[in-house]
Amino acid sequence: MVLSRIAATARTRATNALRTIQSHPPSCPCHGNPMHPHNFAQAAKTAQRFMATPGMDVSRQKEYAFEMAASSIRFGPGSTREVGMDFKNMRAKKVLVVTDKTIAQLRPMRVAIEALESEGIQYEIYDKVHVEPKDYSVKDAIEFGKKHPVDAILAVGGGSVMDTAKIVNLYTAYPEADFLDFVNAPLGKGLPITKQLKPLICIPTTAGTGSETTGTAIFDLVDKKAKTGIAHRALKPTLGICDPLNTRTMPSAVAAASGLDVLCHALESYTAIPFHERTPRPTNPILRPAYQGANPISDVFSFRALQMTIKYLPRAVHDPSDEEAQSQMLLGATLAGVGFGNAGVHLCHGLSYGISGGNPGYKQAGYAVDYPLIPHGVSVAVTAPAVFAFTAASNPERHLQAAELFGVDISNARAEDAGAILSDAIKKFLAKLGDQPMGIKGLGYGSGDIEGLVEATLPQRRVLMLAPSFEEEVDRQREVLTGILEDAMEY
Repeated sequence: MVLSRIAATARTRATNALRTIQSHPPSCPCHGNPMHPHNFAQAAKTAQRFMATPGMDVSRQKEYAFEMAASSIRFGPGSTREVGMDFKNMRAKKVLVVTDKTIAQLRPMRVAIEALESEGIQYEIYDKVHVEPKDYSVKDAIEFGKKHPVDAILAVGGGSVMDTAKIVNLYTAYPEADFLDFVNAPLGKGLPITKQLKPLICIPTTAGTGSETTGTAIFDLVDKKAKTGIAHRALKPTLGICDPLNTRTMPSAVAAASGLDVLCHALESYTAIPFHERTPRPTNPILRPAYQGANPISDVFSFRALQMTIKYLPRAVHDPSDEEAQSQMLLGATLAGVGFGNAGVHLCHGLSYGISGGNPGYKQAGYAVDYPLIPHGVSVAVTAPAVFAFTAASNPERHLQAAELFGVDISNARAEDAGAILSDAIKKFLAKLGDQPMGIKGLGYGSGDIEGLVEATLPQRRVLMLAPSFEEEVDRQREVLTGILEDAMEY
């Protein structure tokens, strides 16, 4: 297998791999000490060198600090009814409500509007959000926002709605900006956000993206046939209201796809490179990226979210009346949002942007749309078995910890088998959910599409840079991505 050859090459870099393993927190961040001394000893040495040499070139220097940012979160059944009081407390007179055509007709939207009206808050409704937003759909929302000035913004919906609301908030604060000014480089200019944005409250109706906690917004650049986005702490919502009553209307297919996003958020952020291995070090704190690498705080959130997803997602998918499973998945999505929103994700997400952006015509059953659609969670999870078979060589310990959560007995597992063990556990989990494409062939892709998918992945630098064992040389990156996609063709 192609991945076997790539993994063998990775194992020859044993010294580097051992350093990576040693620099990660202990075996269980929930029951051990997550503030692992290796992390801070290394970071302290780096910081001392940095401070001892003012004016030094930091462009090739490793990071020495991490920074945590997350929205305020309110969790509880019925908490949607408080949103009118929240805006009144913020002294907002008029609110832009962002949603989609489906949610606009459902209980979460009705309750939110009643809450605004009860407090005398005026509002404008934009209900044309595109599921898996396109650049043109986002631009339409921005134009609506510019024509209807408000004091604050409310998003009621899934990740597509929340991400669209974040971008509207940004570009109405910068009305003269070009659309690509803040989009992640190299597809955009990646400019820093220096203005304070309007208050934004997000009410999620799916249990997946964790967008209510993060400063990340994702959409399709149609002409590039790839997903990209904007990532900056300034985008994070002021408040996320996580009301388990709002996910009761989720179809089973949506619950599955959303939950798979949680699964990969947790796995990728837990196995990302350590924060102090990331380069370049920022020349100014405002330039420190939202995605920073695994760190002791994110680890706790990511590990717990992974536990919850493995336990509750199959229940939530197979029994829509299982209120405990639905509630726990909403909480797990939020926990994962805090984790990956600061640590970042890597190869599953990097590959997913080309997979969904270049959709050959696949339409996921169970979604109320009339156009081809690969849900984000499906596009992410479809490569997961192949991705973690590759990344395990850099940190077998963490990959085996993850496999154990899936129910695998790792007591006699060898480090060199960690990738195969976790890969097999993920395949079985996907099969248990049912109705999931077991490989990218199930989405309509063939071997002739791999080169194009690789080229669509290469620009996703903000996530690829966090992938363990992923080298800087572009030809080598192409080889790695090609091998992963070949192994992900069919399970």
